[in-house]
Amino acid sequence: MTTPKFKKFNIEPYKPGKSKVKKLKKIIKLSANESALGMSSKAAKIITNKKLNLERYPDGKSELLRKEISKKYKCDFEKIICGAGSDEIIQMICQLFLKPKDQVVVPQYSFLMYRIYANIVGAKVVFAKEINFKISITEIIKKVTKSTKIVFIANPNNPTGTYLTKTEIIELRKKLNKKILLVVDDAYAEYMKNKDYKSGLELFKNMDNVFILRTFSKIFGLASLRVGWGFGSKKIINALNIIKPPFNVSHIAQLAATEALKDRKFIDKSIKHNFLFAKKIKTYLEQYQIFSNSISANFLLLDFKNCKYSAKYLYEKLKQRGIIVRSTEDGYHIRNKLRLTIGSKRENLAFINAVKNILN
Repeated sequence: MTTPKFKKFNIEPYKPGKSKVKKLKKIIKLSANESALGMSSKAAKIITNKKLNLERYPDGKSELLRKEISKKYKCDFEKIICGAGSDEIIQMICQLFLKPKDQVVVPQYSFLMYRIYANIVGAKVVFAKEINFKISITEIIKKVTKSTKIVFIANPNNPTGTYLTKTEIIELRKKLNKKILLVVDDAYAEYMKNKDYKSGLELFKNMDNVFILRTFSKIFGLASLRVGWGFGSKKIINALNIIKPPFNVSHIAQLAATEALKDRKFIDKSIKHNFLFAKKIKTYLEQYQIFSNSISANFLLLDFKNCKYSAKYLYEKLKQRGIIVRSTEDGYHIRNKLRLTIGSKRENLAFINAVKNILN
């Protein structure tokens, strides 16, 4: 039999954080930056509701969810679009803005889906160097040409955990050509309590050449339901709605996300938990000369440069004990470092105890 010809992509596929270890049933997964405390009890009630009409298609416009987002973040309802995870919105942005040979600038170490979706539509991806694993405005501007259509940044950045200050990100937008779309991924914004930080949504709410990405996969704990949203000019949103799949966000995802937004106590608890254990783990690892970024999102980038053990050694030893962290060599090509998600109290203490037994 003959297989019809199809496109061939010279793209390194996305490799998610591992979630299984052969022969081990009990796993502690600290590799995917998921919520440490699970989801809000209000969202959980929705999922266990047996009276949901799942035989019906969901609301294709996600109106109730968009209204709750608009209320929560004080932003225009008509400038919001919902997606099956924020990565679907990244995909649609690339489809909408990019033609073959157009250029996209991304930081050297950044969320892998920016480069993957840009490559799929035939755009050229250009990497801007980072300085000490932090996004450099100067390096981004150096890479911009007449062909540049989009600059993607995550702030704080994944996988490095570093971030641009309010002043720096405003400066970036000012220095870019006005016709270039700046996409700011606010995936970890809720965790950020640093005084010199402001989210993209707070800073660029009224700018037509900035597009904001948000997700329910991190602090809201709804990663499996695949729900995210984007905020941009009405012209961009209207155009995205033309190419958006008709029923892209499931009914359960819309309802659970709507309820999750209302649970302020759960969010506050998650923020406090994250800061407490990030600080505890960071301080603990420093006695082994394993250093990391200052506390920002719900993960730490662990640097083994000064440690007598390598990142790979600790990664393998932890895996043997059923604790999975993220190797940054996969996809990101960062050597001798690991990305560690801040987990639940039980998971964090198990990680600390395992490190103690391995490295002593």
